[in-house]
This record gives sequence, C-alpha cells and structure tokens, in this order.
Amino acid sequence: MEKYFRQASDRYYSGGELPDAKPQYFYQTGVTPEKIERARNHFEKVKHLPKEDQPMSPFPPTVDMKWRYMWKIGERPAGSGDNFPQVLPEGFPEWEDKMGSWGNRLLTAGETAAEMAAIGMGLEKDTFTKRMKEGAHLLAPTGSDLVRNDVGTTLAGFHYDIAFLTVHGKSRFPGLYVWLRNWKKVPVKIPKGCLLL
Repeated sequence: MEKYFRQASDRYYSGGELPDAKPQYFYQTGVTPEKIERARNHFEKVKHLPKEDQPMSPFPPTVDMKWRYMWKIGERPAGSGDNFPQVLPEGFPEWEDKMGSWGNRLLTAGETAAEMAAIGMGLEKDTFTKRMKEGAHLLAPTGSDLVRNDVGTTLAGFHYDIAFLTVHGKSRFPGLYVWLRNWKKVPVKIPKGCLLL
C-alpha cells in the first residue's frame, strides 16, 4: 500500500490523472485522494470536554489529508445500487489476492466478534452475522504523505464510523485516538498480532 500511495501521490502532485479514482461511484471503489473527505462537524458533542480530551482536529472540520483505497469484500446482492466494480491498479499483479486475503481475514474477525457479542447478550449466535451477509463490507487502507504534510496537519478529522463494526490493523505510525464512553481520549496502541474493533 505504501508503494501504491507514494506512486499515486507523485502522479497527483505532478498534475497527472488518477485512473484508479472513481468519483462517479462516490469514491466507494478505487482510490480516494487527499482533500476529498471531510468529517462532519461534531463540535457540539465535544465542546464540553476538558482540554486534554478535546480532538486535535479543527472545527469546523478541514478536508482530510489522507488517501484511501476502497476494496469491496464479499458479494453484494445482484440488484443493489452500491455493487460497484472493483478497481485493479496497473503494475500490482498481486493486488487482488492480497486485498482479498487481508479483507477476508478482517471480515472473519468481525464476524467472530459479532457472534461472541450475540452469545454474550443471550441472543442466537447468528443474530448479527445473518444481517451482515452480503453487506457493503469495504477494506479501506489509509495512507498519509508525511513528507508533503507539516506536523500538525489534520490527516483525518474527528469522526465516528457508521458501520456496525470497524476493524483496524496495526499502523506503522501513532496518531489515532479513540474516545471511551465517558469521553476520555485514549491513544490507540494495538499490540503485535492483534486488531482493534
């Protein structure tokens, strides 16, 4: 992914086209360059927090300076309006296998957690997973250009995820924070071999 994002960023900054970017599909497949996504303004939810628990990103939110690559995991129903085609970048022959393999592993982890949650809540084991079948599951690796962006640049603004579950792998760099139910801000530290759900 780092090789891909470096190549795409170089092309973007030299004025070249990004053939893997698909705005006609709302960037839900292929690459999403920086300056496209912007978090919703959640200032009202966090304005009461003490300084140490405040988000570092500005309000109103600026555009995110991160890149993403959207890769569909699993099948969607035939008639669904978001059954967009996969985008395979040129020069990466192992792309489909690697993205599919990693994406399916993350999806399996999410399904296992969903089954465990159902059992823990006294529900049928498949209460959540049967609703996840043929869902709009996306693998969305994120890249950030740490050379072109200054320290303090908002790579991804304060936001919440809209999916039932979000699964993160370990990043090579720090900077991700989560807020607990009591609104305490905590830096994310994922141990080797673990995932964040």
